[in-house]
Amino acid sequence: MGDRCRTKYPLLLLHGAGFRDLRLPLYWGRIPQALAREGARIFYGGQDCWASVETNAEAVAARIADIVRQTECGKVNIIAHSKGGLDARMAACRFGCAGQIASITTVATPHRGSRTIDRLIPLARPVWSIAAFAVNNWIRLVGDRKPDFLRLCRDLTTEHMRRFNAQNPDVPGIFYQSYACVMKHPFSDLHLSTANWILGRIEGENDGLVSVESALWGEERHVVRSAGFRGVSHLDAIDLRRAPLTRKRSGGVRDICELYVSIAEDLQRRGL
Repeated sequence: MGDRCRTKYPLLLLHGAGFRDLRLPLYWGRIPQALAREGARIFYGGQDCWASVETNAEAVAARIADIVRQTECGKVNIIAHSKGGLDARMAACRFGCAGQIASITTVATPHRGSRTIDRLIPLARPVWSIAAFAVNNWIRLVGDRKPDFLRLCRDLTTEHMRRFNAQNPDVPGIFYQSYACVMKHPFSDLHLSTANWILGRIEGENDGLVSVESALWGEERHVVRSAGFRGVSHLDAIDLRRAPLTRKRSGGVRDICELYVSIAEDLQRRGL
């Protein structure tokens, strides 16, 4: 056991869309264990997987209040993946928990929406509606309280995110930073190969779901590239494969767990 990740305030991990904080399989792969080995105190958001940003933001604010009350820690450091970063930002700005948040670190979060979603939604409205009906009814069976698949997709358009950013500015006193991930080519992650190719034509460098342009936000902005051939996909960012990205030790990130440990180390150095 070490203490490199023993931050002043505990870490609250917020998941993205389409997943829940289940024990098996754990959304975050080996990442929580890597952080805990270095002294981190870790909590999870537990918010719905297909709810709107507003619904989840309210749930996140309640979760933060519970953690602070139970532990008397005063504040939390949020590390959020994908849509979880939007949930965190709205919770801080709109639901009265800003004083209980020390920092918000987002990883692969679509802060400026997706120009690809802009194009896709008008092309197949009936398909989106059918998908929403199916997803909403299925996901209620595994615990979502207020799923709203179609609203969530609309939340990720560039126009909606333009309004979102105007209505949810960064809160003074909270440290904001972001990490964007980059797949080196469509074969970096076969789960996202087609999406990566499409986004590359429309939005430029991306992780298979979120462009670098959209993911960068806050006082400090970082682009994550792997040391090897693959690059870092949206799913690599949460350690889906439960394995290092590459055996190489130079030129970029070797293991995604190292990235999260370095984030916690930096928060500790900042006194957070």
